[in-house]
Amino acid sequence: MSISSQEICILPNKNNLALLQTNGMPGNLYNICSNLPATPTRLERLLRDRELRKYSKCLNDCEAELPSSTQDCFSPDLETSTCWFNDEELLEPVSASRSLNDDGERLDFRASKQRLLVVANRLPVSAVRHGEDSWQLEMSVGGLVTALLGVKEFDTRWIGWAGVNVPDEIGQKALAKALDEKRCIPVFLDEEVVHQYYNGYCNNILWPLFHYIGLPQEDRLATTRSFQSQFDAYKKANQLFADVVNEHYEEGDVVWCHDYHLMFLPKCLKERNSKMKVGWFLHTPFPSSEIHRMLPSRLELLRSVLAADLVGFHTYDYARHFVSACTRILGLEGTPEGVEDQGKLTRIAAFPVGIDSERFIKALELPEVQDHMKVLKQRFAGRKVMLGVDRLDMIKGIPQKILAFEKFLEENPNWRNKVVLLQIAVPTRTDVPEYQKLTSQVHEIVGRINGRFGSLTAVPIHHLDRSLDFHELCALYAVTDVALVTSLRDGMNLVSYEYVACQESKKGVLILSEFAGAAQSLGAGAILVNPWNVTEVAYSIGYALNMPADEREKRHHHNFKHVISHTAQEWAATFVSELNVTIVEAQLRTRQIPPPLPIEVAVDRYSCSNNRLLILGFNATLTEPVDTLGRKDSQINEWEPKLRPDLQEPLRKLCDDPKTTVLILSGSARNVLDDNFSDYNLWLAAENGMFLRVTTGDWMTTMPENLSMEWVDSVKNVFEYFTDRTPRSQFEVRETSLIWNYKYSDVEFGRLQARDLLQHLWTGPISNASLDVVQGRRSVEGAAIDRILGEIVHNKGMKEPIDYVLCIGHFLTKDEDIYTFFEPELPSEVPASVRPQVPTQVRTSTAGSRAALLLKQNSMSAVEQNKSYSIDGDTLHLMVTDRISFQEGSSVLDLQANDYFSCSVARKRSNSRYRLQSSDEVVTLLRELADHR
Repeated sequence: MSISSQEICILPNKNNLALLQTNGMPGNLYNICSNLPATPTRLERLLRDRELRKYSKCLNDCEAELPSSTQDCFSPDLETSTCWFNDEELLEPVSASRSLNDDGERLDFRASKQRLLVVANRLPVSAVRHGEDSWQLEMSVGGLVTALLGVKEFDTRWIGWAGVNVPDEIGQKALAKALDEKRCIPVFLDEEVVHQYYNGYCNNILWPLFHYIGLPQEDRLATTRSFQSQFDAYKKANQLFADVVNEHYEEGDVVWCHDYHLMFLPKCLKERNSKMKVGWFLHTPFPSSEIHRMLPSRLELLRSVLAADLVGFHTYDYARHFVSACTRILGLEGTPEGVEDQGKLTRIAAFPVGIDSERFIKALELPEVQDHMKVLKQRFAGRKVMLGVDRLDMIKGIPQKILAFEKFLEENPNWRNKVVLLQIAVPTRTDVPEYQKLTSQVHEIVGRINGRFGSLTAVPIHHLDRSLDFHELCALYAVTDVALVTSLRDGMNLVSYEYVACQESKKGVLILSEFAGAAQSLGAGAILVNPWNVTEVAYSIGYALNMPADEREKRHHHNFKHVISHTAQEWAATFVSELNVTIVEAQLRTRQIPPPLPIEVAVDRYSCSNNRLLILGFNATLTEPVDTLGRKDSQINEWEPKLRPDLQEPLRKLCDDPKTTVLILSGSARNVLDDNFSDYNLWLAAENGMFLRVTTGDWMTTMPENLSMEWVDSVKNVFEYFTDRTPRSQFEVRETSLIWNYKYSDVEFGRLQARDLLQHLWTGPISNASLDVVQGRRSVEGAAIDRILGEIVHNKGMKEPIDYVLCIGHFLTKDEDIYTFFEPELPSEVPASVRPQVPTQVRTSTAGSRAALLLKQNSMSAVEQNKSYSIDGDTLHLMVTDRISFQEGSSVLDLQANDYFSCSVARKRSNSRYRLQSSDEVVTLLRELADHR
């Protein structure tokens, strides 16, 4: 049997079938053995959660059909499964069924559903005021409301704006009380905020941009002047939403923020409570980074959304665009799981929304719907019915749809009296000139076509500028032969789902725009079209009307199966499940993040010590921070780093202290360190420790003298070539390394070029050399640290051992071995990830010194020569490394655990004991040390 490269085939092993255990869960194939892993994988957690939801739904359906006296017979013991993936109580057990307590009594968890706070711009009800303290509430229409109607798995509260201005306190209290009965919580916004926030920034800036319309072109100066005030109102409104959420939040709640109206909300919530479970979902398309970068507030909005734990989109395309925007605009790293910023991962995923399909299917059996269907069949007897249901909006492609229908009638005169197009255009934003212009345009086109192809008794297009009630809409869906969705750009378009749900009897055909998000889900069963290509849409209309019955049935079956299985309830449950698992993994990652450095403790131990060693990095540690996006002069600053002026005085005090030895360890070239530190009494280790000198002496090499550098010229030519063909990249030649930096190039293009460069080196200049090709960061080996330390001890003639070490740096990831160099060696079976942050003793002192052994290493014959190639983020290093085998010498350290402080700068995940947020905190620390000599 052959399997294509795009298929995965999993075949059962007959010998292992006996191992399957159901644990009371029919059809559960995930409990392969009773000994469940202590730390399940992410996929195992999600699969288990999905099985529990399916089983719970099946159980609830069964109990609903049985008398109460018999329901206990269908309550299997889920003691071993309900809490399967909780990790030290990091995640509540996902269970909606029954289990046993410690006394063997049955417990029913159905009454304690997880609370879900749905936060959206509008509440699912519309409020009309009658008197001072009386309100009438009516259910609203809309995609989000429709999608969440079927969500019953959670204890849901809806937070949003009621759509009306309520300035008086009496009216607010009365409305809040009325909404409370509907499980809704109002956010009160005044008219000015609504105008600037909703009509201005949301609908005039974000909505057009996200649908590829671009920023307003007319009256550009006025738009520029009003933009900042609109954005300020947007942030203010989001803060008001956050205030209401915090007022009603209870520990353990899931807060689900919706749509572009609330992009600032995740940041506001996390600033109040960093442990709050926050998800954000976008119901519109997210544009490509080239479109999004036009937005003046692009940085703030992206970073605010990234404050959420989980960010969801309807399709993978939208998710990919968002990650690309974060990569290109913020300079962050995009991963297959999401966007990572200094160890903090925001998970990005696609969650195609669905509908409550069961509601539509059951509605077809209602007498009201049957009556409407009967009238419609009589009205259009003998003719095929085509249907369009859209908001009267410029992105819905209504003019394109009608023009395509006109072209179809032109080219197919035999169909002119046999087909009718029913276009329902729900009015929206009727006070906006652009929408008024669109309405006039549509009416003009409809009138022209009806005048051209109509008669006294019949017209080809029936156009209605109004919405239909639920029963009328279901009847219209059911009698339709062809549904026509021609959106120019649409987040999802649930009309296509609703149509399919109502077509189980007729098996109608769906013509769907490829620019609608639903095309990703229903594309296999629908006829996909480009709405801008009027000829193509006209041809598709003819194909749909003449489609054979068997093909119609196959297409409908495919779509119908998807619609009934991917429901709104499953969509919401999947999102919350993913969010819960994301929280678990974030908390597990947090355990690996070093705590902030206790500066007072570090200073206190410093003042009590007699022989101190300070190892300081240079770039991003003692220098000013640079713009990661390469704007202004940051690129030049990074390649010509300068010591921060506010560090000069405290550094000089530390260097002049006879009890303190300062070592600057940097990947920079020797001349860079000379330019910055020649006036200080300290030690310099350039090119990651390859060259060493005290500032009063000459440079010496710490590598063997006979190490070959013949490879440099050929590799240099390759680097020059790729620098020429990669804009904004550059390379630097050092004595022991070559560096090619593409940090400021286009991100994706730079990575492609780096991959091409690597491939060329592997097959060319370095193919026959004894090289280590490492995709990662270069490692500063313990032997190099030993040699540097030995040279310092010998040069200074230290009489007493070092009893205090402070190591600070923004080193490359594997260069962080310098942090662990001073840590104790743990048993091999203990993984590094669980190494205690404060070991009982770092190293014990022994008689003698390492210096005597280290000084002999220049004449060692047992040198394993290697050249190493590595990637540091967006920098390629080709360097010489030497691995030296020698017997461990005696220690020059008498270092207790509380006298050793290793600190990473601006990196959250690190091998260091502690972390400092930025070089500003480095300044604070060194000033404190200098004042406590």
